[in-house]
Amino acid sequence: MNVAVFPGSFDPLTNGHVDIVERSLFLFDRVVVGVLANPSKTPLFSPDERVALIEAQFKRNKRVKAQAFDGLLVSFAKKIGAKTIIRGLRAISDYDYETQMALTNRKLAPKLETVFLVAREENSYISSTVVKQVAKYGGDVSGFVPKVVEKALRNVFER
Repeated sequence: MNVAVFPGSFDPLTNGHVDIVERSLFLFDRVVVGVLANPSKTPLFSPDERVALIEAQFKRNKRVKAQAFDGLLVSFAKKIGAKTIIRGLRAISDYDYETQMALTNRKLAPKLETVFLVAREENSYISSTVVKQVAKYGGDVSGFVPKVVEKALRNVFER
């Protein structure tokens, strides 16, 4: 089975992330959305909440799974049997950073490949940070995130 991992914080999952996962399914048998549990950051949603939101979004697609991880991505990829890392690119500035990470990962795990998928134009400006700011101030995020995430954001910021 051809398994790929799509790693990130996904705090929260955006329509851009969903698009990358869906397009990845044309290339891979299974996509594991790896939710990074980074103790140095204070996310809006816990890793378990982010996994639950991703699982809810893809509940009809058995080829997509979400799983939290910490530590090195290459270790997580090995653990789940992934041979490929999927990364989305929104702008040229993403390319610089992602290339550094891909080369580092290749040095750590030479058989693990990285594939870059370019964001669709309508998603190229969407980031989780921007979504959280818009939601925090009561803005409409329905065009940026799936319905399940929109509802979760509303619940957080209505408290």
